[in-house]
Amino acid sequence: MVPIENRKISPSSKVINEEDIQIIYIPLESKLGYSYKPVVKANEYVCIGTTLGKSSVTSLPLVSTVSGTVVGFEDKYISNGKLVRCIVIENDFKEKYVNKPGKKTNINKYSKEEFLYILEGSGVTDMGGSDYPLYLKYQNKDNLNYLIVDATDYEIYKSSDSALVYNNAEEILEAMDAMADIMGIKKCYIAVNEDNTTIIKKLLKHIGSYPNIKVYPMINAYPSGHAKILVSEILDMDYNPLNKNTRVVVENVATIYAIYEALKYHKPVSDRYVTLAGPGFKNNCNYKFKIGTSLNEVLLKNDILNKLKNPLLIAGGAMTGKAIKSDDLIVTKDLHTILLLENKEEETLPCIKCGKCSEVCPVNLIPSLIIETKNKKYNANRCIECGLCSYVCPAKIDIREMIKKIRGDKDE
Repeated sequence: MVPIENRKISPSSKVINEEDIQIIYIPLESKLGYSYKPVVKANEYVCIGTTLGKSSVTSLPLVSTVSGTVVGFEDKYISNGKLVRCIVIENDFKEKYVNKPGKKTNINKYSKEEFLYILEGSGVTDMGGSDYPLYLKYQNKDNLNYLIVDATDYEIYKSSDSALVYNNAEEILEAMDAMADIMGIKKCYIAVNEDNTTIIKKLLKHIGSYPNIKVYPMINAYPSGHAKILVSEILDMDYNPLNKNTRVVVENVATIYAIYEALKYHKPVSDRYVTLAGPGFKNNCNYKFKIGTSLNEVLLKNDILNKLKNPLLIAGGAMTGKAIKSDDLIVTKDLHTILLLENKEEETLPCIKCGKCSEVCPVNLIPSLIIETKNKKYNANRCIECGLCSYVCPAKIDIREMIKKIRGDKDE
């Protein structure tokens, strides 16, 4: 792992609530490529939780995040860089729900079947980046030994998770405890950057009520919050989430909070914290956005930009995010960071065999050998796509993307 300059916002800094957006765009395709057929038409009134589209691939519903009127369809960009069709809704700001959220006093009492049903109905997905439907992740898992929650914010600039924990520490611990009872998990850990003492204190203030949960300080280095690194560091074991016998699950803390709101209030996922950062913004800030918010409309509404000579917009982290062609970017459940940087175009040279990529690889690969031979036999499938190899390469080769292509990964 590699120490990287800290450019993060203090978790105690004010989160800007930017949920009063007039027009909301709900994409008809997810980051994973799940496409939805719309079941609503123009001029139809919808509420929060109204089903807008159905998919032949997943039973996870596509729902409205506001109440208001469907006004049509438009193409917008999502976090994987694709231009996709979106349902356009004019927000009436009345916050009407299909099913008015209730409140369950003890969320530990759900059965596993009820747990899965609620995750599916509330549209809970992996909000750490993959957007994978959570009910699918847990439906074939029983008698888990460990739950590890990532609250490290290990990407440069990103601090949205820290802000979430600062404002909702007790709720996050309550959700972890409930998951432990429902899924039979024996021990839970919440991993936090060791330098983030503000968050550690917040968690320790409430953790006495939860004896099976431990705060685990992780080294301030990249990519300390990656699932494989967390499991290796905390449990001293290898982690393969695709192995049916794996008794460990790793979740991002934003996912845990979405689970909390689903279990406690039966609330569909309708908003999230997002970091806006980089030299293109006047101030690095954490925002609370409705899912379906257009970055373009936020920028038109607020005077928050600095002028850059050659701006580069990135959806996601600086190391693993995706360059986006336009500010017509929609906030989706998986989008935790939006960066606006100066695009320093540098010439790519042939590999000079310096070995720096091997020195920094957290899973001990030889990336230069993989891209030279274009052969997966050199453990290309063990790559965690952290991007450190590309970051340190003096020849400016995008090694991460080359390895993804060699593995046959789809461009997410």
